[in-house]
Amino acid sequence: MTTIEPCQFLLWDTEFFGYRIARVIGHRFNLQRLNAILKWCDIHKIECLYFLADPGDAETVRLAEDYDFRLVDIRVTLECNLKYRQAKLINDLAETVHMRPSRPSDIPALRAIARTAYGDSRFYFDPCFPKEACDALYETWIQRSCEGYADTVFVAEENRQLVGYISCHLLRDTAEGQIGLLGVDAQARNRGIGELLVDHSLKWFAEHGIEKVIVVTQGRNVAAQRLYQRCGFLTQSVQLWYHKWMVDCTSRGNHESI
Repeated sequence: MTTIEPCQFLLWDTEFFGYRIARVIGHRFNLQRLNAILKWCDIHKIECLYFLADPGDAETVRLAEDYDFRLVDIRVTLECNLKYRQAKLINDLAETVHMRPSRPSDIPALRAIARTAYGDSRFYFDPCFPKEACDALYETWIQRSCEGYADTVFVAEENRQLVGYISCHLLRDTAEGQIGLLGVDAQARNRGIGELLVDHSLKWFAEHGIEKVIVVTQGRNVAAQRLYQRCGFLTQSVQLWYHKWMVDCTSRGNHESI
């Protein structure tokens, strides 16, 4: 009989951050399952464990708190049903901001935007991950997205300067798509560029036969939630991100492999 593992070892995160990292499979646990998870972590010498919890299960939340899981984020998933979405009016900014697919030559500018765009994410709220490692994570993420990890990345260009980007993923064997990363240059925020990028991506998804688009943001990032709501998204689910450290991460010093 096949044994179902309670956790998944995360090779990419492990190599990137320099800690042995895994993720709990599933969103709930009782004491028996939690003990099995901790035993698995001990056998596999896991140093950091991610857990995306269902906040509607009181036992899961209580056990996570009792066993020193650290709450680092509230994960908000929103969805937009393209069949019922009304076309948006074009604002004045659309006349000066040009949307186009990314090019390899854009990557340095996109990495620079990514470096300052995700301070609300869970990694920045875990003191065991140095800020420079978190910055590098999102720089790497947008570069990989341009190099094929995403199905397409659109950039916003104004006065020959890149001011934002959005990555789009087609979820295979479904009629769904997902927005991966949305980033706007710090000097160009609060002007509607993010809304233009989202609107442009939704048109692209519709052209590819997508019926529903999902996007994930943070509970603390109210500005992002309001942006997506203006573009026709509604909240689909709310979950809790926990990190549990099995080692004293404060003694490691700075990340060495970036």
